[in-house]
Amino acid sequence: MSSDPVVADIDPESARQLVDGGALLLDVREDDEWEAGHAPVAVHLAMGLVAEEIDTIPVDRVVVCVCRVGGRSAAVAAALTEAGFTVHNLDGGMLAWEQAGLPVVALDGGPGRVI
Repeated sequence: MSSDPVVADIDPESARQLVDGGALLLDVREDDEWEAGHAPVAVHLAMGLVAEEIDTIPVDRVVVCVCRVGGRSAAVAAALTEAGFTVHNLDGGMLAWEQAGLPVVALDGGPGRVI
């Protein structure tokens, strides 16, 4: 009987530190959410596309998954962990990132908002 992969939930500051150290911040929200506001250093890959685009995710970097509050990104993080990636989930998602005072930009580069 196999157990679900264990994925570490991390807070926004820990996520920022990992990203500053070279980790990939993978935003798995939908296009409209991404366009309204995202972390400027994030890479966007909607949850529904992860399986078919998994080859675009670098296996030699730590991946930090993020969504709005942490549910979708936890599911993606578990799947990526099972596929051999080193992954963390941003607990509280982009809402926590924004509440921690970390930058959020819109698609045009101006100030963004988390929807």
